[in-house]
Amino acid sequence: MDHGTVIEATKAVVTLDVALPGIIWGWMITLNMWAKSIGTGVILVGAFLLYRHKKEEMPNLRWMMPLISFIALNVFLLFTLVDLHQPLRMVNIFLHPHWTSAITVGAWMASIFTGLVTLMLAIGALDAFPDFGRHIGIVKTLREKSALYEKVFPFVVVLALPVTMYTAIIMAEASARELWAAPAELVQMLFAAFMVGSASLILISEKWSAEARRDLTLILAISVALSFIMYMGEYFFSFKAAEVEATLAYVHSGGEYFTQFWAAMVLGYIIPFFIAMGSLKEENRTMMKFAAVTTFIGLYLAKSTWLEIPQMIPLS
Repeated sequence: MDHGTVIEATKAVVTLDVALPGIIWGWMITLNMWAKSIGTGVILVGAFLLYRHKKEEMPNLRWMMPLISFIALNVFLLFTLVDLHQPLRMVNIFLHPHWTSAITVGAWMASIFTGLVTLMLAIGALDAFPDFGRHIGIVKTLREKSALYEKVFPFVVVLALPVTMYTAIIMAEASARELWAAPAELVQMLFAAFMVGSASLILISEKWSAEARRDLTLILAISVALSFIMYMGEYFFSFKAAEVEATLAYVHSGGEYFTQFWAAMVLGYIIPFFIAMGSLKEENRTMMKFAAVTTFIGLYLAKSTWLEIPQMIPLS
């Protein structure tokens, strides 16, 4: 290498040599994951109910399930796009995909999933409101093809699983964030989907059969109990990794995150569990709707705490 080359090589400019301060993934990403859990959870729980019960026992499920999922998924996709610094570049995920990237694979799966849910919504809604379809002259065509709903639904259910969990892989890829461990986060995101999926359907189950409502109550009780156990295991027994201990110190030592975490546990897990267990013995629809609402609030607070505290530890 000649002297001129050496001189040129020494002209590099350091633009960033310290960790970015503060929270980078904030409320937008929390809302993103929360909405995704709703959008996928109603599909997973709805599929279980349709397997267990006749659709006549749940008269509004076939169109309300994809409607809730459609709204939640579009909130998820909207805030994913808004959070990007260069949102227009997202088109490259589809034009020039890199299949080794969890973000690329997740974006494709989420887009296909949303498209199929939209198709289910159109068919289900026109089945539920045939007079509207008759006015616009397409009800006969769609109703003749209503079997398409049953053909599409299995693919939607299969896609719901990776779509609800792939964010855990992205989080686990973040360096020096040992609290975001892939196996635990995958399971927690699956539990979250069952939690808010069952909570969403509880709110629309007024005219369902008692057996279907009981299954919803049982799903909520089991999912919040198992998720709570995982959180407690990580909270009390994550003492082998120094970085995890330092992260959880933001919760253990009191303050804002201590209050937020335990509010999440009480609202999203403890209250719904005891209400659901009581309702299994003697059904109380009003209390179950209250439990569903607290589940939504608690899950959001839990996601926010678990997302933000690992970002409080400086990386340099």
